Formats: sequence, C-alpha cells, structure tokens
Amino acid sequence: MSAHDLAKLAALLADETRAGFCLALLDGRAWTATELGNAAGVAKSTASEHLSKLVEGGLLAEERQGRHRYVRLADPGTAELIELMMTRFSPAPTKTLKAATTNKAMAAARTCYDHLAGTLGVGIADAMRANGLLDNNLSVTEKGAAWFGDLEVDLRSGTRPVARACLDWTVRRPHLAGAAGAALCATLMARRWVVRVGTSRAVRLTDAGGDALFGLLGVRLAPQ
Repeated sequence: MSAHDLAKLAALLADETRAGFCLALLDGRAWTATELGNAAGVAKSTASEHLSKLVEGGLLAEERQGRHRYVRLADPGTAELIELMMTRFSPAPTKTLKAATTNKAMAAARTCYDHLAGTLGVGIADAMRANGLLDNNLSVTEKGAAWFGDLEVDLRSGTRPVARACLDWTVRRPHLAGAAGAALCATLMARRWVVRVGTSRAVRLTDAGGDALFGLLGVRLAPQ
C-alpha cells in the first residue's frame, strides 16, 4: 500500500456518516441504504452517495436482490481493521441513560462482524486457552480441533485463516476471530446459547448457554 492509498482509506473513514455506517455494519448483516440512513439520521439519497464511495473504495460490498440494494462490510479483514482502529481511542463519555445502557451491553457481549467480542468473547478465548484448545497466539491446537469436532463445528476456512487474535476495543485484550471464531459464534447462536439484544450488535449469554459453556470449558461465564 502506498501513502496515496492510505490517504484514500483515511479519507473514506474521515466522514462521520460513513464511519457510522461501517460501525453499524460490524453486526455482520447486510443493510439497505434506507436502513443505514435511518440509523444515521440522513436522507436516503445522502446515504446512497456515501455508500457508493465506500463500495468504490473497497470497504463495502454490494448485493442486489430484485429492486433492493444491500451492502455489507467487504470481508472479515475490514471488520477487524475497524475494530482495531477503535482500540486507539478512549470511548467518549455518554450523555444519556439510553446511550450508557447500550454501551454497557456492547462492552459485555457483542458481535464483531461474525465472531464474539466484548467481555464474553474475551472470556471464552481465555477459557479455551486455559483448556489447551488454543495456544498463546489463539491458534487452534490439536486438542482444540477435536473439541470443535465434538461440537460439530466445521473449521474448513477456504482462504481465510482458521483462527486469529482480534484485539477487543473495549476489553483491550484479544478475542477469537477467523473461521473458528465465526463458526463458534454461529453455533452458539444457532443453539440459542447466545442471543441478540434488540437490533444492535449486542448479544447476551443465556442461562442455558452459561450452563453449556461451563460443561464445555469448566468456567462459569455469567449470563450478560
């Protein structure tokens, strides 16, 4: 990457509306221009203009279904880049009770694109490392591969790394990303051990999930 390329990337994220779109899309889902515009408080035409720049710049990917246009983050690497950038800054003080409640839920447990983050995500990664399922670099060990197999989690990753550490912007310690992190998150949500909180990126560990993870990891992770 040249200095020119880096400056172009920085310019894309220098606009608060575009940066807000990228943060919203960290939930891993595809959004329409209308949905993102409503979330950011801008008109659909303004949202579409910003989204076109993000797609052209390679940060977002576009999908079309009939008359509908959806956008999502271009790839897991883009999500991890945004999450990593957020670790460089301290969170701004909250001004309302609603914002404080939202921030608390996000810090406790959330999705970082397609894997688990926050206190819950870091806690799971720590427990997996303590049990020898991950090494100190959060790579899957032989014992870990067998553990994932018992959970019927498919670690085939194509060109994506099987596992990697993703620095958590709230806890400031790594959680598990890569194909293993994504597959584990999908499995926990499919079994409703982890469920979404409203329409935000926040999730919570259910009572059943807490019991299940205690049985699997020997650590009591309190429901959020």
